[in-house]
Amino acid sequence: MHTEFDRVEKREIRTAWPVLGEWREGTGAAASALVRIFSAKPTTPQQDLSLFKRLSALGNTDGEVARAIDEEGRIVKKSELENCIKDFRRFKRYRHILEVGEWMAQKFVLKPKDNAIHLAAVAKVKGIAAAEKYFNDLPPSRRVECTYGSLLNCYCTEKMDDKALDLFRKMVDQNMIESPVSFNHLMMMHISLKQPEKAIRLGEELKKANIEPNTFTCNLLMSSYSYLNDFEGVERVLKEMDRKLVNWTTYSHLANIYVQAGDHEKARMALKVLEEMGNHELDAYNFMISIYARMGDLENVHRIWKSMKSAHKVIWNMSYLVMIRTLDKLNDIGGLKECFEEWEKVFSSYDARLPCTVLGVYLRHDRREEAEAVLRGMLEKSEDKFFYTAETVVNLDLRRHGVKQAMKLMEKVTSEAINNGWKPRRDTIDRFLECFKLESDVEGAEEFYELMKRINCVDTHFYEALLHIYAGAGQKLCNVRARIERDGVEISSELDNLIASVSL
Repeated sequence: MHTEFDRVEKREIRTAWPVLGEWREGTGAAASALVRIFSAKPTTPQQDLSLFKRLSALGNTDGEVARAIDEEGRIVKKSELENCIKDFRRFKRYRHILEVGEWMAQKFVLKPKDNAIHLAAVAKVKGIAAAEKYFNDLPPSRRVECTYGSLLNCYCTEKMDDKALDLFRKMVDQNMIESPVSFNHLMMMHISLKQPEKAIRLGEELKKANIEPNTFTCNLLMSSYSYLNDFEGVERVLKEMDRKLVNWTTYSHLANIYVQAGDHEKARMALKVLEEMGNHELDAYNFMISIYARMGDLENVHRIWKSMKSAHKVIWNMSYLVMIRTLDKLNDIGGLKECFEEWEKVFSSYDARLPCTVLGVYLRHDRREEAEAVLRGMLEKSEDKFFYTAETVVNLDLRRHGVKQAMKLMEKVTSEAINNGWKPRRDTIDRFLECFKLESDVEGAEEFYELMKRINCVDTHFYEALLHIYAGAGQKLCNVRARIERDGVEISSELDNLIASVSL
């Protein structure tokens, strides 16, 4: 019998293996870059998709998602919400999953697989203790392999090895384990704890229990042997795999192992086999691009990209993001610009991560005009993201180009923000004021005051810093107390002393 988590795991195989290299590579960038955001093959009916879009547009305020479902004005089916949860899991929108699950619990009879998914969301949003309470409060009929497995996965993710092993043994004692999923959770934990030999022993236990491994199990075993530099063991796992378990993730995983080991020849051989398997989904191409990039092979990166576009009529945002990050890594700025401009013409859903990534590249390479063009495009398409990103650019300008360049952009940003309600962070304001203080630039400080006044960011703290600039420059102000009072700013004892020191 295969549980819901067994089926979910098959989807997650595609994104799991870069994580296994994290303690060798020293970074989880490969994993984060390749997390799937959009599916190439939508699985929900149009009505479900519309509901998903409406719910996903909501923020993380408690109760907001539940209220939106109540306000649908129609009967919402359990299957619609299950499809929404499936997509929210892909997006890692755990609070949304939690609220949808709580709403479902009030309206429908839940199955153990529903409880298992909800338990995982509880752990992400409220912590392990809350997940344990949720599990313990379930009736005995719902404490089955998938709900036990969900709690086990929570322990493994948090590397709580004692609790994970105790729960696993309890599952074994109750003859509850019928699939390799729970073994896989523990194997992942041992690998993340740099204990590959324990993961290998679990593989042996799996055999003794007469439980068939799945593709993910075999990939984990290959990783475990590779961490022990036992490449004969890696190839033995591949040789012994049931042919029906071998898929593109097997050879992408193998190529990744050889790249980590510095054996580019064998990595290329694995990638060649992967390509020859044919009928690839987008994720397979994303992984091939990533692996060729790690070998510094720009030519094959472009070749795979062209092959992907030939094989698929629609290329989703995640693939463009992978390609843009890859071209940045390989310093192909011309190719990156071309790829980004192509995405701007074809995207169906605006993903601010792409322009943010390109913006950062342009700024690092001092391509100021192109960076500002990206910012203007963001303002047209994603106002909220524009202000967040523009503030980041302002801070970069302060560090790299000085306060004058930063002021030019801040003038543009505040003019757009007048009717938006956006305000810069306190530390951004303080950086400007500190620059003016160091340069004794009273005129620049007053120009900045005007910008902050237009978006209601002038307060007691601001005036204290402004008057410190005047005092440090040895300059005086007329009618300063009346000005502060007109601005509706409370006069603190420190501000009162500063007023006395700079007043004419």
